Amino acid sequence: MSTGTSERNLWDSVRPYLEKESLAAFFLGVSSGFPYAMIGATLTTRLAQDGIDKKTVTAFTLAFLVYNLKVFWAWIVDGLHLPLLGRMGQRVSWMLLAGSLVMAAVANLALVDPSADLGATVLAAVLVGVAGATFDIVIDAYRIETLKPYQLGTGSGMSQYGWRIGSAGAGALALVVSARAGWSAAYLACALFALPAMLTALFLGEPERHRDPLARKGVGEVLSSIIGPFLEFFRRNGAWLVLLFILVHKVGDTLANLTFRLLFDDLGFSNDEIAIWDVGVGFWAYLIGVFIGGVAYARMGLKRSVLVALVLMAVSNLSFAALAAAGHSNIGMAGAIGFENIASGYGGVVVVAYFSALCDLRYTAAQYALISAAASIVGRFATGTTAGALIESMGYVNFYVTTTVLALPGIVLFWWMSRSGLVDAAMGTAGEEKPHADPFA
Repeated sequence: MSTGTSERNLWDSVRPYLEKESLAAFFLGVSSGFPYAMIGATLTTRLAQDGIDKKTVTAFTLAFLVYNLKVFWAWIVDGLHLPLLGRMGQRVSWMLLAGSLVMAAVANLALVDPSADLGATVLAAVLVGVAGATFDIVIDAYRIETLKPYQLGTGSGMSQYGWRIGSAGAGALALVVSARAGWSAAYLACALFALPAMLTALFLGEPERHRDPLARKGVGEVLSSIIGPFLEFFRRNGAWLVLLFILVHKVGDTLANLTFRLLFDDLGFSNDEIAIWDVGVGFWAYLIGVFIGGVAYARMGLKRSVLVALVLMAVSNLSFAALAAAGHSNIGMAGAIGFENIASGYGGVVVVAYFSALCDLRYTAAQYALISAAASIVGRFATGTTAGALIESMGYVNFYVTTTVLALPGIVLFWWMSRSGLVDAAMGTAGEEKPHADPFA
């Protein structure tokens, strides 16, 4: 009797991960993660190995700011019906278009030579950012609209699994191929990572929870379609404080993460060592963190699990201060990367679930674009404009200690929001079983 009960409990725990919506979130995550790697750690390594100075290398992280600007064209993905492809559905048609653009942009980045023409490399990286940001808009909207409310925690976990596999897989493939066939061949091989999301959309079709916006006819209606998603969000109780939290909660973490490859290069780690310890150990540690995050979200609830995530992500930066102080050490690198990725995996699940629940189902693409863009814009801008100079002036140890201190305001703010009830008051219809009536009807 007890054996049968335990078997059912085990199956009940595993089953949500095998539902088609959760599996779809995984494959969407694979494709979402790889453009980030192409203009992030992979490009940083490529530029550093080509002898580009630190200030210029960290300035390339400004290409990520394109992701933060996606909120300005997300409304197009919500409302513009594509000719020909549009008959396949709003989300499916945009998934195919955006995926094709990403593949073309990555191929273009493959063909530039940073040491010969830095300007062309900047343009190519920005184009990958534009295409990748558009791809992200569609992927996020498709994921949120495909997942049912009870699947948000599991689906966010599966999406993070996929994101890490896509990011780490593309990054590792690029390192291995570049060592043997050059960076151009490496980038061309990685372009294929756009296919999982495109094939998932073709297989599943248009999301059942997709809500078409109201028909737009005149200029006023078009303007309403642009500002409507933001008006709906900011009319909620506590919306401005929620936005402030989104802006500041990851400043320290983003500032630290975008400089790790510079640290590894200065400590003398080879490409193979980076592939093993950073990509390899980081990959498995991240998956462990995602698993812990899924369990924590289910057992602790949203507010407590998010608060724990914020603390872990802040403290994890100190491990890189320790690595910088210790010098070239494979064990030290494995420990720092392991801690960082467990914290990031855990945080990715619970924070993404929270952000997803903030969306109104009629404006999923636009509102999640606003949320995800705001989540990293401050950290990315600070990295691109000051990180290189800060590292050169204060050294890596003090730099990573500073990033930990910068994480404290987000922790305190979310704790206060939880105690005051603002976290619950600002929730959107994506986190509800039965959405509210249209307030604009």
